[in-house]
Amino acid sequence: MSETLTKPSLSNAPFARQGMPFAWGHWSLAAVVLAFLAVFLLAPVGMVIYTAFVNETGAFTLGHFGNFFEQTLLRESFVNSLSVAAWSVVFASIIAIPLAYLTVRFEFRGALLIQTLGVLPLIMPPFVGAVALQLIFGRSGSVNLLLNDYFGFSIPIMDGLVGVVFVESIHYFPFILLNLVAAMRNIDGAMEESAMNLGAKGWRLFWRIIFPLSLPGFLAGAALVFVKVFDDLGTPLVMGVTNMLAPQAYLRITSVGIEDPLGYVISVIMITLSILSLWMAARIMKGKDYSTLQKGGNSLQRRKLRGWESVMAYAWVMAVLLITLAPHIGILLMSFSQVWSYSVLPDSYTLAHYSTVLTDSQGMIVNTLKYCLMAAGLDVLLGTVIAYLIYRTQLPARQWLDYLASIALAIPGLVLAIGYLRLFHGVNVPFTDTPMVATWFLIMIAYAVRRLPYALRSCMAALQQVHISLEEAANSLGAGKINAARRIMVPLMMGGILAGFVTSFITAAVELSATILLTSAQSQAPMSYGIYLYMQSIAGRGPGAALGVIAVVVVALGTYLSHRVIEKSREPVRPQEE
Repeated sequence: MSETLTKPSLSNAPFARQGMPFAWGHWSLAAVVLAFLAVFLLAPVGMVIYTAFVNETGAFTLGHFGNFFEQTLLRESFVNSLSVAAWSVVFASIIAIPLAYLTVRFEFRGALLIQTLGVLPLIMPPFVGAVALQLIFGRSGSVNLLLNDYFGFSIPIMDGLVGVVFVESIHYFPFILLNLVAAMRNIDGAMEESAMNLGAKGWRLFWRIIFPLSLPGFLAGAALVFVKVFDDLGTPLVMGVTNMLAPQAYLRITSVGIEDPLGYVISVIMITLSILSLWMAARIMKGKDYSTLQKGGNSLQRRKLRGWESVMAYAWVMAVLLITLAPHIGILLMSFSQVWSYSVLPDSYTLAHYSTVLTDSQGMIVNTLKYCLMAAGLDVLLGTVIAYLIYRTQLPARQWLDYLASIALAIPGLVLAIGYLRLFHGVNVPFTDTPMVATWFLIMIAYAVRRLPYALRSCMAALQQVHISLEEAANSLGAGKINAARRIMVPLMMGGILAGFVTSFITAAVELSATILLTSAQSQAPMSYGIYLYMQSIAGRGPGAALGVIAVVVVALGTYLSHRVIEKSREPVRPQEE
């Protein structure tokens, strides 16, 4: 009887952190992590905030903010950024919610393929998609040419702020789709059955039961969409829209200089609104219970679609996929087109753009792989160390490591780059005369800092699934803490570590906001910066599209290979026959 009473306490051991004694080594690891976060996250952001609130003499002032709201262009940019981010969330939700509900709730042929295709927009830089969408949905694009020829009207969907909303919605809706699909799959089917027994059907069942229970997933995705749209710099610049906060901050810093206080004021406003959006998403869920009655019980019952329902469902899914995959189709056609102007499809095709890119831009491809591999490697290293310190030590206030690292999620890449330029201005690389801001090192570090929260979440989830008794058993057999971690903990965490590595890699590969400010020479430029430069001229859009296709292929291959490794690592080890 006593054994049965003590076993439950042992099952909670991995979260009680009782097995790893307090040691100076833990302090050393924590000090290294804190030093990294202090130098490359807290100090740059703090410098941006400090500069926004001081005058030329260093005294506190709110005058810079008053100056900001006195200027018509900046006030307009503030309102436009809020509007674009909010409307992008609305239209991304219109795309994602039906797609998630149809593929989870009904027996749908190709549901997995649909969900996979729905995530593809994330692996293409949104500003690249903007150029492709202009060729397809612009005033002289394929769709409007067909509408004019057959119906005598056109739809100016790619003009101004409306075009920015259209591009951002298509690019970022997968954040809502992924979170909503996961949330809907976790709903206990018994709740749906109870509601149906009480007369709830159709729209009422969805609106009163299913959607409220999946609200945490929806809000998580919606908050990410808002933050990402607010942070995006490349899309407005490529589309010629400068009356938004991110383009204005970039233009102020690059044209006036890093001493211009208004650039820092805009940065502080962007930080504040990003944090506020994430806080509001958490606040809405606070005090509400979204838990299901049982874990591992029946999920939502998949139902068959009737004749007309099936036709409407497939028509909706096909229409959504055609629109969301239009950037990929457009960029692929553009990469092969010799002439594509005022025509539904390119007039002629060529391979010259790929030849140009492979000849002139090999360094950009190599730089992308170098920066992203190093940044992702650094992220999983830091993520593993932070997860270890939180779940395997008794350090006081260890949870703050998670809080500090997660701050990067709310810091726009443009703001972080401005902070680096300010903080490291006049600082040389140790033992050299090379300015720190003229090196590729800061580009790689910016990638790592911005993607650290993604890798950290994966590493923490992986370590939570590793029972501490496995490490204790290794210790009892004579293995030290380092050997136990290297031989037991890390191999068992490998699936989560690789997932974090992949997420960091693919998102860093399409980063432009920080890259565009921190790239000081073309020899340092990654593919995202090269694509942006190509897209600045009509003549360069063919090679830019070819480089964009290569970027998508690199990211897709990296994702596929990593998933193969993850699946292989999950296969049980078969004992060898003697």
